[in-house]
Amino acid sequence: MAEEKLMMKALSMDIITGKMFTELHLSITEEYGEHGRELVQKGLEAFGLKDAEAMAKKATAEGENHAFFEYLPQVVEGEEKFADLTTYARFSKMFAQIAKLVVDEYGEKGEQVIMRAVERFGNKRGEGIAQRARTNGLENTVENYLTNYDMGRSDLFEIDTVYKKNEVEQTFTHCPFGQQWADDNMGKYGILYCKVIDPSIATGYNKNFEVIHDQYVLREGQCHFQFQMKE
Repeated sequence: MAEEKLMMKALSMDIITGKMFTELHLSITEEYGEHGRELVQKGLEAFGLKDAEAMAKKATAEGENHAFFEYLPQVVEGEEKFADLTTYARFSKMFAQIAKLVVDEYGEKGEQVIMRAVERFGNKRGEGIAQRARTNGLENTVENYLTNYDMGRSDLFEIDTVYKKNEVEQTFTHCPFGQQWADDNMGKYGILYCKVIDPSIATGYNKNFEVIHDQYVLREGQCHFQFQMKE
């Protein structure tokens, strides 16, 4: 009898935001100790504690453990500033505010700390995508990467995807993350995420999977990727 395929829904952006925040917290406090914690706190305050709490509660309700509550008082006063924005936009704003404080203080070293957080976040997500494929009896090949992807892609992403032998080529003409960073004049910090995220997810998925990312929404106006499986 054939095994029944399990339907796996995409992770919500609240879960993904919780995962990203936790890796920022870990990398920044590993490097800078108590001062790192202060920078994360200030970044979260600049973003908005009420908005952070709303995302934290949703992530927890969906089963995600995260570090948000280490930075939030038991009772968070005030109103959400970004309740009308998409979850992608709120992710971008939170990331940029924390990255800004670290990079403005520590320069290139701070950039490396932020990129290390993104790399760990990406590696873990890639491992999860491989597990999603494995659960349905699929190997972690090129063909099974996007079909088992963990994050839902809404209509806010405009993507052209071409499958080739041992390669997937993608061009993003619109990305809500990059657009938000551009709108907020935060591209300097957002691009630290863009540079690392796809290669690190790919490596987590399969150590022989490489990503060539030669164009960026924040730089060239579109993102261009070649996902290639090394023989």
